[in-house]
Amino acid sequence: MKLRHFTIPVFIPMQACPFRCIFCDQEKISGHINIPVAEDVVQIIEKHLATIPADNSIIELGFFGGTFTGLPLHQQETYLNAANSYIETGKISGIRLSTRPDFIDDEILFFLKKHGVKTIELGAQSMNDEVLKKSRRGHSVADTVAAAEKIVKNGFRLGLQMMIGLPGDTLEHSLFTAGKFVELQAKDVRIYPLVVIKGTPLEKLFKSGKYKPLALSEAVKITAEVYKIFESAGVNIIRTGLHPSEGLLSGDDLVAGPFHVSFKELVLTERWREIFSNIQKPENSSQISISVPAKELNYAIGYQASNKNVLLEKFQKVNFKIDETLKNREYHVNFY
Repeated sequence: MKLRHFTIPVFIPMQACPFRCIFCDQEKISGHINIPVAEDVVQIIEKHLATIPADNSIIELGFFGGTFTGLPLHQQETYLNAANSYIETGKISGIRLSTRPDFIDDEILFFLKKHGVKTIELGAQSMNDEVLKKSRRGHSVADTVAAAEKIVKNGFRLGLQMMIGLPGDTLEHSLFTAGKFVELQAKDVRIYPLVVIKGTPLEKLFKSGKYKPLALSEAVKITAEVYKIFESAGVNIIRTGLHPSEGLLSGDDLVAGPFHVSFKELVLTERWREIFSNIQKPENSSQISISVPAKELNYAIGYQASNKNVLLEKFQKVNFKIDETLKNREYHVNFY
């Protein structure tokens, strides 16, 4: 039986961030405002463990939303120690955390390894220095490269986070960033389309006409192109699109930009749309049956059946089936 992976999330919104990026308000983006203490971490773990099947599951604890390694060392240790007993009993396999590229060094890596951290995610966002500067990230591409190399060298699993649609960003920059992530040996990636959040410096730029967010269709197409790079390299894409917090769903916190509650589905619909565009209709054929992997069925059919509807312009009948022997983007076609 295939192992299932679960991450128990603990959010520490904007804690220890030395800069305020032009786009950032983690409280609104994540939907979490309160800063947890050690007792809260234990309660979060217990709550999630009660709902996660113990058999055939790999469970990790993840600290997200802030610069974890920028916290005072004693505070980092307090958080990490809260998971110690769960690691010792095997209920949790290890810890994942997110931080900035310029807050990684050999000393902190030694400390993290000693306290059960297995995966480190870096908020790289872009591998173009001009884009980073315009976004007020406060770190350079060189910082990301140096941190990633240290993380891999010290035996951690490397995760990298990227954003598309940043000020000064282009399709070419995004593809270059994805390619560099592969070169740096990232095992996990997250892809976020930039949206304009109320109260951020980006809102002022948008309202003054100095920043134009990507249209939803643009964001989907760029992300689909980035997917190709990661998928061909075997990189695990663990997040596509922003977490649908209450403020984003209601529109209270969203000013503009390509937010969509089903952003991942739109992207994977686009991936399959491009694949199916190569299908040629044979003469004397009026029906088509397409077999795809089980987990890809809905994406192949498309968001709101959009891919099926495109095929119905060529064929009188279109049928999709599951084939358990197929994987990734593999598919079989039969014509009738």
